[in-house]
Amino acid sequence: MVETDMALHLIKLCVGCDSITDLEEWIEENRALHRRLGRDYEQTHTTRMVPKRVDELLDGGSLFWVIKGQVAARQRLLAVRPFTDGDGIGRCHLVLEPQVIAVEPRPYRPFQGWRYLVAKEAPRDIDLKAGDLAVMPEDMRRELAELGLL
Repeated sequence: MVETDMALHLIKLCVGCDSITDLEEWIEENRALHRRLGRDYEQTHTTRMVPKRVDELLDGGSLFWVIKGQVAARQRLLAVRPFTDGDGIGRCHLVLEPQVIAVEPRPYRPFQGWRYLVAKEAPRDIDLKAGDLAVMPEDMRRELAELGLL
């Protein structure tokens, strides 16, 4: 993972996704919808709470996704944009690089919202184009990680 010593990350549940492939397909569907509507595409994820440590997050930070009880992937954070919705509620758009990067699977308990994740505790990236883990199906990687073998 490319990051600086000051990088700080967020971690969040990827609700409704069963796999990294599901997440990638959802991103592509949104990109295609924007294309059909003639709009520029920017991937955002809306949250209720606005992170306070924005400078650290934007210094090489990523949003790590927990999929089916395991940290499974990340996307680089590009911007954090607070806004007020139509009901007057403060919210936040996390602007993400649309590329999804698989990480070493790691169990993670359910939680609400997002949490900060310091760089030294973040799982390492997996190169899905090379090596033994690359040819292993995602569900097998997940099961091996649950057994403590990865």
